[in-house]
Amino acid sequence: MVQIIAGNKGKGKTKYLLDMANTAVKESKGSIVYLDKSAKHMYELNNKVRLINVNEYPIHSSEAFVGFLCGIICQDHDLEQMYLDSFLKLACLEGENIETTYKELESISEKYNVTFVLSISMDADMLPECARPNVVVSL
Repeated sequence: MVQIIAGNKGKGKTKYLLDMANTAVKESKGSIVYLDKSAKHMYELNNKVRLINVNEYPIHSSEAFVGFLCGIICQDHDLEQMYLDSFLKLACLEGENIETTYKELESISEKYNVTFVLSISMDADMLPECARPNVVVSL
């Protein structure tokens, strides 16, 4: 399953995402990963959540980002949830069409039983049609 937290910059998406990840730790039996563009939120996350600073890795395209996600999934068979803060920036999709990458995430999620929660800096009505039903929060 892919869930989306949508809204323009500065609307509180990151705070909501952090709260979701910290709440999920209490209920989850498997691993939880939080991907961000820095380690700034390290102390706001429960220590059972693995924080990955994506900017430490040479990811320069959406295809490389999807490969990066698959690498994380294949090394942890207990992985249940991945939280992706600033999804457009992490996936090198700022100003690009996100539909293809979004559909790939849906496919990966279904195949490996991993839930992705994406923070996307755009209004929910600007998302591709295929992604709109999965908006859980619109700020």
